[in-house]
Amino acid sequence: MIAASPFRSQPNVSSAIDLAAARDFALDIAARAGVAILPHFREPIAIADKGGARGYDPVTEADRGAETIIRGAIAKAYPTHGIRGEEHGHTHGSEPYTWVIDPIDGTRSFILGQMHWGTLIALRDATRPLVGVMHQPFVGVSFVAIAGEGAEWRRGGKRRVLRTRTCARLADATLAATTPDMFATPQTRAGFERVRSRVRLTRFGGDCYAYCLLAMGLVDVVVESSLFAYDVQALMPIVEEAGGVFTTWRGERCDEGGDVVACGDPALHAEVLALLAD
Repeated sequence: MIAASPFRSQPNVSSAIDLAAARDFALDIAARAGVAILPHFREPIAIADKGGARGYDPVTEADRGAETIIRGAIAKAYPTHGIRGEEHGHTHGSEPYTWVIDPIDGTRSFILGQMHWGTLIALRDATRPLVGVMHQPFVGVSFVAIAGEGAEWRRGGKRRVLRTRTCARLADATLAATTPDMFATPQTRAGFERVRSRVRLTRFGGDCYAYCLLAMGLVDVVVESSLFAYDVQALMPIVEEAGGVFTTWRGERCDEGGDVVACGDPALHAEVLALLAD
């Protein structure tokens, strides 16, 4: 049996809010955002570069429009909550709850017509993410989780409980990362290569999908760098509630992104951390 994540949230961590209702709300607004996004997918679209010195970082009207829809719905349904989004910044609320949004995680895939992108929505309190949703409107799938209550894959009326798989040996593992270019320093590139050299298979290009595939038991390790809070907070409950571990390369909480590692089998996590820190 796979051991519990050391950071897995416990039930009833926030009794002041109905987390099931918040999850359903997040699913609904992600679907509404998807309706606005899809007309732009695999169609000509203007692309701006917001990366500057950080390197190429594309953004489109689909990203900005989807976040506007999501923020408007949150402001109406939860007017006392904060909102933190990739495209439109951070608005603080009067309660200790914040919605963390990435309207299109995987914009590079989106503008290439590839399918490894999705809408990420998290609800967190002052401590950690409580609800996580990843919705991919083109294929109509969602990955959802509530802290302490498990994670699910959903498509239409179908549901599947998510469980990571056992993989105690790195030599048997499948590793995923979005791109080798994200390892921007000699130290992070070397750390990633140490892990990569010991696994059975490495695949690039997953973005948020890689973490969801880990939660499904199809990927064993995800190692990435240079991430932000809105890249990870919706995915953390999905991975952790499926039985995985999601931390920084130092083994600490990764709510703010940075250099992160997710393992489906917690027994593998320590081995990967040692390689990343070597």
